[in-house]
Amino acid sequence: MAQKYLMAVDAGTGSVRAVLFDLAGNQLACVQREWEHKEDPRWPGSMDFDWVHNWGLASGCMRGVLAESGIDPKEIAAVSTTCMREGIVLYDAEGNEIWACANVDARSTDEVGELIRKDPVLEKELYLESGQTYALGALPRLLWVKNKMPDIYAKTATLGMFNDWLIYKMTGILEVEPSNGSTTGIFDLQKRNWDASIAERCGLRTDIFPRVRECGSIIGSVNAKGAAETGLAEGTPVVIGGGDCQLGSIGVGVVAANQAAVFGGSFWQYEFNTANGKTDPGCRVRVNCHAVPGIWQYEALAFKPGLVMRWFRDGFCQLEKQQGEADGKDPYYLMDKAAQQVPAGCYGMMCTFSDVMNFIQWKHASPTFTNFELDPEKFNRYTFYRAILENTALITRGHLELVREATGNMPSEIIFAGGAAKSNLWCQILADALGLPVKVPVVKEATALGAAILAGVGVGIYPDVATAASKVVRIEKAYQPNPENHKVYEQMYKPWREVYAAQLTLCDKKLTKNMWIAPGL
Repeated sequence: MAQKYLMAVDAGTGSVRAVLFDLAGNQLACVQREWEHKEDPRWPGSMDFDWVHNWGLASGCMRGVLAESGIDPKEIAAVSTTCMREGIVLYDAEGNEIWACANVDARSTDEVGELIRKDPVLEKELYLESGQTYALGALPRLLWVKNKMPDIYAKTATLGMFNDWLIYKMTGILEVEPSNGSTTGIFDLQKRNWDASIAERCGLRTDIFPRVRECGSIIGSVNAKGAAETGLAEGTPVVIGGGDCQLGSIGVGVVAANQAAVFGGSFWQYEFNTANGKTDPGCRVRVNCHAVPGIWQYEALAFKPGLVMRWFRDGFCQLEKQQGEADGKDPYYLMDKAAQQVPAGCYGMMCTFSDVMNFIQWKHASPTFTNFELDPEKFNRYTFYRAILENTALITRGHLELVREATGNMPSEIIFAGGAAKSNLWCQILADALGLPVKVPVVKEATALGAAILAGVGVGIYPDVATAASKVVRIEKAYQPNPENHKVYEQMYKPWREVYAAQLTLCDKKLTKNMWIAPGL
């Protein structure tokens, strides 16, 4: 039987989905299920991952997409997986899951403090090798398990990530790949492999790290149990996938050194590809392994732009929501249309939400709008709305500068994807603030497409990732920077950084409350 399809399984923070593609990268069917990661009331900030319930949702998505498409499972050439990064699963010696937490689990504040007290310079030393700090990595979480659940810690035989867990449930084989494995902070970036000495220096075990294999390799095939639970054909090849941002980069064609992408969603990621895994001497920006062998990524994160937009829409734009329901239009489209009439720079008004990333000292000021006047003609809800769009673009401008300082390189263009890329206004503001062309691909939710590309590479449908991306990634629209608007944002950038620093000082004095602050700070 001819094999005509590729399947991706994508485990995100808020949902899991199975997506079916043809060999040209066209999405044919998608089944998605929302999930949530509940806080254990004993441990504030925890995000427990329910592996029994969530595997039922994931396998149900696979069965669902087969039913929706009506294809024969034997026509699927390969399957691959992707997921939110940083979440970890612990297994016992029999291969049973015994503990798991999702990506922004924040229960380990005490353990971060313990690590800092034990050795104040250790975090910087580990960052220079691993590209990670304590803020998102696995080290404090493992130390938490050691301190708070010693029985689980003693039984732990293996540590894995969520994309590897999905593969394990299908094949019975548990191995880790570099793109997500490197987000644990227990990797040697240059070697793209575990460095058990990092765990040892933190007082942790060194015998729980599985084999590492590169993204795009065949790990095995769907076994009888996996076939019964997912509906896939037994023997279907399963290819090692990767972390969501790295696979999203593949899905928009950002696969070579000096290429860059911005993914705009609840959080915004700036991903810049490099040909080496050198880290930033200032420890300000994250460095991960890309899912393309021989490529690494500098990653700078902006916190909550998409959530800020939702807050503003729901809190202040009830009229647009009502109009949208009546006319069948997205409220954001109506808000964009009105905000286009507001000039670049919002008459001097600016706001502070997320800061430019400082990985080693990561905190964000209290949300603030400032420098507006009591003039409703100029300063109405659309001015405030546009200021949010401009604020995120200025953060991204800061991230490009940050990575340029660390690497000496700047991209010549930005590929912009994710939900924010659906806004023509936001795309243009981003181009204007950066002074660079911004290109939006046809497929904006590109993570699953990246997994499908890796699946195809693994079984030889495509010769390599770059060739595959050039075949399946298509650009829908390009935005050129407006020189006059770029001049406005260039003049605005330095004052905005100084205003932000002043807002952080207010938080440090406990006069205002941080929007977010890393554990232990």
